[in-house]
Amino acid sequence: MIDLLIVLVYFTVIMLAALGGRNRDEDTSAEAYFLSNRNLRWPSVAMSTIATNIQGYQFLGMMGSAYLYGLAQANLEINAVQGILLAAFLFVPMYLRERIITITQFIERKVGPRVALAYSLANLALFATVTLGGALFWGAYAAELVFGDYFTFISDHRALRVGALILVLGVFSAVYTYLGGLAAVVKTDIIQFSILLFGGIAVTLIAVHHLGGWSQLYEKTPQLMHLHLPADHPTLPWTMLFGLFFLNINYWCANQAVVQRSLAARSLREAQVGLMVGGLTKYLMAVIIIVPGIALFGILGENGLADPDSTFPYLVDTYLPVGLKGIILCALFASLMSTVDSTFNSLATLWSVDVYKRYLRPQATDAEMVAAGRKTILVTLLTGIGMGLTLMLVKFNNPEAAFTHTLNELRYFVNCGIVVVILSAVLLIAPVPRITLWAFVASAPLNLLIKWQFPDMNYFVRAGIVIVGLFVIFQLLPGKNRIRPLRKLLEADGRDTAWLGLGLALSLLALHLVFH
Repeated sequence: MIDLLIVLVYFTVIMLAALGGRNRDEDTSAEAYFLSNRNLRWPSVAMSTIATNIQGYQFLGMMGSAYLYGLAQANLEINAVQGILLAAFLFVPMYLRERIITITQFIERKVGPRVALAYSLANLALFATVTLGGALFWGAYAAELVFGDYFTFISDHRALRVGALILVLGVFSAVYTYLGGLAAVVKTDIIQFSILLFGGIAVTLIAVHHLGGWSQLYEKTPQLMHLHLPADHPTLPWTMLFGLFFLNINYWCANQAVVQRSLAARSLREAQVGLMVGGLTKYLMAVIIIVPGIALFGILGENGLADPDSTFPYLVDTYLPVGLKGIILCALFASLMSTVDSTFNSLATLWSVDVYKRYLRPQATDAEMVAAGRKTILVTLLTGIGMGLTLMLVKFNNPEAAFTHTLNELRYFVNCGIVVVILSAVLLIAPVPRITLWAFVASAPLNLLIKWQFPDMNYFVRAGIVIVGLFVIFQLLPGKNRIRPLRKLLEADGRDTAWLGLGLALSLLALHLVFH
């Protein structure tokens, strides 16, 4: 009862925070609704960006993977710093100089309208289905898996409980995003980030305590304390770092849902400091997601869990007291809602700015753009819930289905082309629109061809080959394009910001050397 009361208080606080202090500008000004009047300070940029990044599957899938493979799973968290640094010093300075609302506008100015439209439509399709549906499913599935007894009042059937959670959480997130725009999203993300952090730290400390202390990670699980696994490892070979580098460019530098906070920053300095603080936070997130999995393996030994994805539920059920469990449930809801609300807001922005204003109604006023964005939230709520329910049915009909990796591959078929487009727009002096569009279109067929020829190739490695291959074949080999000088690409707001960026880069290198 105490735990459910905590959850009720959480939902009340989220709604009050989202709707508190609303002003009429959000109904009539596109910049106010989509970019919070470009007034975000660095703490908001940092916390909202990282809260958007964290999802329920990280507590289930990634912690379970850490139970099996150890520290190597942390590569997916700590190497985000690569993409964050590129965003801070290469991409975001360009975006802010152009005073854009969407990345599509930047691409159009650099590469032309057809390429920009292809980018926007691809993201709209991905966000409205895979991103929304995946976040809703994983959050609801994780919450029900860990706290199923709390939701028996809904139904005795597990699928109905998960389906109800998908529906309720999707509608709740859509309501405050619809009413409050980016300002509401950022306010709630700050609260959700704090809950995520507190809950994650609590689980980590309790797991390490029952292991016997931090030193026992090396005493009892030394084989799991390596970042780099052999190149022939079927799941997490060290060679995946190649493709992961380029995919981080897509996520942290060319993903509207993530970059939108930086576009809304008060200044370049606020954006850069916020992103780098977010980068430091990714190290902490790696600890609270990965270490509990390793610790539980050390506690249970070789004959522990039959299903590694039950790592997080086992820790919560076995070691956490009443009250703290309620906070962990709130953390799971927060991981879902912070991703979903950001995706709703970005979908509204992409549709109203890139399609509605650009092609359907060029004379549209700001108020009409906001109205179109809000309608987009309602429509994509339906597509997101539909995809979430579909994923639920797939999971329950085939409990062993590892469709997380399938969804990743589906994203990468498109995301590889997006990386080629954004690299062309940023790096090349005069990218040719027709060639760039062909490179984008060719990404999915090339991915499929390589997968067919080399079925055992790790998909991170394959993504890296596709991106580099397309960029070289289409953009560099014809000899018509030249890369901008490096000194003209990187930009820091000040010397202290530049030194902070260098320190963050060196810290990542040090982690790879120390935990090799």
